[in-house]
Amino acid sequence: MAARKKPAKAKKRAAHPAAAHHKAANDTGEAKLSARPIWQGNLRLSLVSCPVALFGATSRSNDISFHLLNPETNNRIRMVPTDPDTGPVERADLVKGYELEKNKYVVIDKDELDAVKLETTHTLEIESFVDVNDIDRLFWNTPYYMVPNDDSGVDAFVVIRQALEKTGRIALGRVVMHTRERLMALEPRDKGIIAYTLRMRNEVVDPAKAFHDIPAARPDHKMIDIAEKIIEQKEGDFEPDKFKDRYETALRDLIRRKQKGEKLVTAEPVEETNVIDLMEALKKSLKSKGKATPKPANTNAKKRKAR
Repeated sequence: MAARKKPAKAKKRAAHPAAAHHKAANDTGEAKLSARPIWQGNLRLSLVSCPVALFGATSRSNDISFHLLNPETNNRIRMVPTDPDTGPVERADLVKGYELEKNKYVVIDKDELDAVKLETTHTLEIESFVDVNDIDRLFWNTPYYMVPNDDSGVDAFVVIRQALEKTGRIALGRVVMHTRERLMALEPRDKGIIAYTLRMRNEVVDPAKAFHDIPAARPDHKMIDIAEKIIEQKEGDFEPDKFKDRYETALRDLIRRKQKGEKLVTAEPVEETNVIDLMEALKKSLKSKGKATPKPANTNAKKRKAR
C-alpha cells in the first residue's frame, strides 16, 4: 500500500486494516439476492390476483470500484457543482434543462416534472401472451425474480405460473417503477417467475441499418466447410462457472499484493503473430484441437502488404 505523504497542514485519515482487507477480499464468487424488493404489488390475470415482489436477478456487488483521492492527503475528493462564470453553486438550487441546440435550453422546474410524472403502479396486469420465439433477443433487458409476497396469494401465484409453463407462453404486461413505465415479460422458471423488462421499439437500433454497409463477399466454400468443422469441434454446453472476469481477478490480485507491500512487476507483452493466409489459418485452427487457441488471423495484413 502506498505510503501517505506529509503535507504541512493536512490531517490524514487512515483506513482500518481489517476493513481494507475485507474490501479487497470481498469476492465470494456468488451473486446475492438483495435484502429488499425492487417493487411490490399485485400480479393480475383477469380476475385472479396475488401479491408479489420483484428482486433483482443480477448483481454488481462483486465488482471492484474506485474512489478519487487527493494524492497529497489521501482524502476522498468531493465533487462540487461549478458554474464556469460564477463558481461553485448549491446542488439544491440547480434546475433541469433540455438542450435544443448548442447552449440553448428549455428549462423544466420540479413542479412541471411532477405534473407529468407517472405514479408508481401497484398492479402488474397481464395484457397478452406471446410465444417466446416471437420476442427478438435485442428487446430482452433486465431480469427480476418474481416471488409471492404473502402466503395468502401462493395458490393464485402457482396457478398463473403453471398455466404459463403448460402453454409455453410468455405473459406481457406493463408496470410503472420509479416514474418510468416498463413493458414486462413473465417467464416461468423453477418454482417462480422471471420478469424481464423489455426495451421499447425506439431503444433498439434496426440491425438492417447497422449491417447495411458490410460489403458482399463470396468466400471459398472449402473455407466455410473447415469453419463448420471447427465449430463442431468446439461444441459444448453453456457452463457459466467456467467464465471468469479476468480483469476483475487481476484487479483483486493487484489490490491484495499492494496491501501486503509487494513490489509489482509488469508482465512482458505477448508477441503477436499475424497469419496472412485465411485458408492456412483455418487449417491450422482445425489441427489445433485440444491445444491452445492460436492468435486470430489478421486478414488485413495481406491487404496492407499489397499496397
